Amino acid sequence: MNDVIIELDSVTKCYGSLKAVDNLSLRIHKGEIFGLLGPNGAGKTTTILMMLGLTEPTAGHVRVCGYNATTQPIAVKKKVGYMPDSVGFYDGMSALENLVYIGRLNGVPENEVESRAREVMEQVGLGNDMYKKTAAYSRGMKQRLGLADVLIKQPDVIILDEPTLGIDPTGIRDFLQLIKQLSLQQGLTVLLSSHHLHHVQQVCDRVGIFVNGKMLAEGNIDTLSGNLFNREGYTTTITLEEVVADATVLDAELKHLDAVKQVLITDKQLSFTCSRDITPALVRRMVEKGYGITGVHKKEYGLDDIYQKYFENNLTGDTTDEKSRSFFQKSFFKRHKKQ
Repeated sequence: MNDVIIELDSVTKCYGSLKAVDNLSLRIHKGEIFGLLGPNGAGKTTTILMMLGLTEPTAGHVRVCGYNATTQPIAVKKKVGYMPDSVGFYDGMSALENLVYIGRLNGVPENEVESRAREVMEQVGLGNDMYKKTAAYSRGMKQRLGLADVLIKQPDVIILDEPTLGIDPTGIRDFLQLIKQLSLQQGLTVLLSSHHLHHVQQVCDRVGIFVNGKMLAEGNIDTLSGNLFNREGYTTTITLEEVVADATVLDAELKHLDAVKQVLITDKQLSFTCSRDITPALVRRMVEKGYGITGVHKKEYGLDDIYQKYFENNLTGDTTDEKSRSFFQKSFFKRHKKQ
C-alpha cells in the first residue's frame, strides 16, 4: 500500500537567476511528523509555497494527498491546513467568534460550525478561554488558537511554518506535545518547518536538513547519526585512575586492535577513534592490563552535532525565503477570501 501523502519529484524553483530550491525530491508518509530543518533563507517557505500551489515549480512535480499542487491547487487547499509563523485574529472578537468565522470561510456547514469550533478549542487546550477576546491572548495562546484555526477544516495534512517563534519554553513544550498527540490520535500528517534544532528533535519522526535550496540529508536521528559515525568514526574516551607510564608502548599495542583507527593518550585519558563501536572490547583490554577505570564516555551524535556537520561552511544570509514567505501569506489569504 502506498501511504505517501506529500511527494516532490526533482522540484526546482528559480527567481530569475537565483535558484531558491534545487532539484528537491521528498516523500512524506501518512501520519508522519516531518521536520524541514534549515537556516533562514534556506528555501523552506518556498517549498511550502509550491506544496500549496501558490507558486509553480520551474521544474519537477509536487503532489499532495494525490493531487497535483500546480494544476489542482483548490483540491490541495481543501486537504491541507497551513499555519504561518505569526497568526492574526480580530482583537475585538472572542476566540470562539474568530474561530466560527474562520470555519464559515472554510465551508463548514452552519449547523456544525459552532460545535466544531468548541470541539477544536477543547482539543488545543483553550476550552476555558474561548470567550476571551483575542486581544487578551498571550503569544502562546494565539499559536494554539492558530492550530485550532487549522484543525477546524479537518485537514489530512497540516503545515506549520516556524510555529514556536516567540513562545516561552513551557509553552513550546506543551505546544509540541499537543502536535505529537494530535498526529497519533487523528493520523494527521505534519510538516514542521523550523530552524530550532531542539524543537524538531522533540517531536519529529524524520528530518530533512535543508540549505541553499538543497536537501543535504534526510532520515531519523539514528540514521543521520549512523551516517556521521561511518564518516567520522566512533569515538570512545576512557579515563584511568593513574597516569599512563609508557604511552608510546601502549599506543603501539592498542593501534593493533581490530577496528582501531587512532589512539590519543593524554595523562590519564585515552581517546579511541574506531571504524565501529568496540567500547566493551576496549574496556576489557584496559582492565586486563591492570588499569583502574574511573570513567567511559562514548560519543553520540545528537541533532546539534548532525546540524553542525552538514551545515559547516554552508550558512547563508540569503533573503529569498523571506520574500517567498511574504508573497505566500499574501497569496494565501487573498485566495482564501475568494473561496
